[in-house]
Amino acid sequence: MEAVCVSWWRGRNKAQELERLATLAGEASAEAAVALEAASASTQLPTDQEVPAEDVERDAAGAGAEPTGPEPAPPDLTAAAFFDVDNTMMMGASIFHFARGLAARKYVTASDLAGFAWQQVKFRIGGKENKESVSSAREQLLSFVAGRTVDEMVEVGEEIYDELMADKIWSGTRALARMHLEAGQRVWLVTATPVELAAIIARRLGLTGALGTVAEHVDGVYTGRLVGDLLHGRAKAHAVRALAAREGLNLRRCAAYSDSQNDVPMLSVVGTAVAVNPDAGLREIARNRQWEIRDFRTGRKAAKIGVPSVLGAGALAGAVAAGLAYRKRVA
Repeated sequence: MEAVCVSWWRGRNKAQELERLATLAGEASAEAAVALEAASASTQLPTDQEVPAEDVERDAAGAGAEPTGPEPAPPDLTAAAFFDVDNTMMMGASIFHFARGLAARKYVTASDLAGFAWQQVKFRIGGKENKESVSSAREQLLSFVAGRTVDEMVEVGEEIYDELMADKIWSGTRALARMHLEAGQRVWLVTATPVELAAIIARRLGLTGALGTVAEHVDGVYTGRLVGDLLHGRAKAHAVRALAAREGLNLRRCAAYSDSQNDVPMLSVVGTAVAVNPDAGLREIARNRQWEIRDFRTGRKAAKIGVPSVLGAGALAGAVAAGLAYRKRVA
């Protein structure tokens, strides 16, 4: 009996510690998102927003929405949308595309890349990461970034986005994000990908900003430690709540989009949850909870949606970031 009590107590303490780290990760991500948004607003940085009007209308039609008029809506300061990145906004895992770019630049080896690819295959088949894989991913990220500068990673990230990510964006999901922007709402990405890379993707898409995993850095150099933990699972929900508190958002008027059952905590904290290209687990949950489902992976057209249905209940009433299998080379 004593052994059972000890085991229960240890499990309870571990759960509390994991929750503490998830909360810390969420708060750090919200703080970083606000800081990066302010920095982006004060400098002239490239975006991918110079898109012909006909392309905008085509993307909106792909999402099932009617083309919007030229007059922008006034700012809606208490409503916003949150989009997961991997397989929701972007085809595949953003960190894997990043790893490919790093391999091409000799930051990692071909075997490192192959190992990470295998991790991604296992995740997509299984549909849900376990605690061991998440912990391993965290250690791999830290071994990679330690001692490198933030400026270096941002510069490389910009190049890799142009080379390997720009053409991987789902036009239908991008159109959904535009619908929120055109309704005067702010739009953030929410991803376990490092916040600096997530911010690049958000900026290139013309979005408000991004919530991502925060790696600690001192004087512009990564220390090899995370602030809290990966922005994954419950940490995403904490990040959304923390950002909402900072920005004065009413979460009942907000919407969230994801492909993965891992993001159910984030999807559950907003007024409108939408499953985009969902895995089997999320599809079942979405049906049970009567969440909208949008699938841009096939030629089938989703049921027609307009601003009232996607922005409606919530607006009018989340490849793990650190999944980079990097084996630190000896200098």
